[in-house]
Amino acid sequence: MAKPLTSHRPMLAIALKVVAIGLFTALSALIKAVSDTVPAGEAVFFRSFFAIPVIVVWLAIRGDLKHGLKTQSPMNHVWRCLVGTSAMAMTFMGLGMLPLPEVTAIGCATPIFTLILAAVFLGERIRLVRIRVVGIGLLGVLIMIYPRLTGSADMSSTAFMGVLLILAATIARGFVQIHIRRMVMTENTAAIVFYFSITASLLSLLTLPFGWVVPDLRELTLLVGAGLVGGVAQILVTSSYRFAPASMLAPYDYVSMLFAIAIGYIWFAELPTAVMLAGATLVILGNILVIWRESRLGLVRGKARSLTDPKGG
Repeated sequence: MAKPLTSHRPMLAIALKVVAIGLFTALSALIKAVSDTVPAGEAVFFRSFFAIPVIVVWLAIRGDLKHGLKTQSPMNHVWRCLVGTSAMAMTFMGLGMLPLPEVTAIGCATPIFTLILAAVFLGERIRLVRIRVVGIGLLGVLIMIYPRLTGSADMSSTAFMGVLLILAATIARGFVQIHIRRMVMTENTAAIVFYFSITASLLSLLTLPFGWVVPDLRELTLLVGAGLVGGVAQILVTSSYRFAPASMLAPYDYVSMLFAIAIGYIWFAELPTAVMLAGATLVILGNILVIWRESRLGLVRGKARSLTDPKGG
């Protein structure tokens, strides 16, 4: 769905990216709002299924519908979907157990885990600078999750499980990113986005026997809204890469923390702790150093980053 840079319009690109990040954060809030009554598998279905019409209309307008959905490796889409859908489901479960800012902060560590996994599975070299960057990021993650894992604060076992779920989802998204790095060599980005929505919708139906509920009008509105918002956000973030390089736009991913803090406070009366903010600052610092270093080395992969979805797997 992403096309090569068509013109350099940085302000438009930044605006599209920031609005997309805000919509992705709102999507998380919509899912969190129904998490007490709607199972995660059902939420995954609505998030994926109702994004499909938005994506299809956009592809048709762009002229990508006929040729952009061809695939050379269906199994690559299957593996991407299995891991991505698992990450989405774990994130949705974690949203019901932790404050929105905390979920967002831990999720910001995805690039750090991607760097580690790329070294293990793709054989990418990690030089001294990258080792230090990874160390900073992992220290930030440890600071954020330490109170939950040790029970040193007034934390419930639900919060403990929530941290484990979000941490697992973050690592899974790292796997997705390195898999996409391979896929974009042969697959159109439109196909990657479209087939993920299709297969995630189908996979989520496997959770039907585990207690789906009939949503009331409020829940149905929020669930359908999550899907539509997710589809629009995907289009906006992909469009932003037509007007500016990925290396310039990447730091704006972390505006999600500001959105999460604002939405968490206004909607859920949640406030981030000082420990969480300190850890998040280190994680974001580590990620920005990764972006700067890879930009200097010319290793930023625009296509792969254009498919990044903070809460979509």
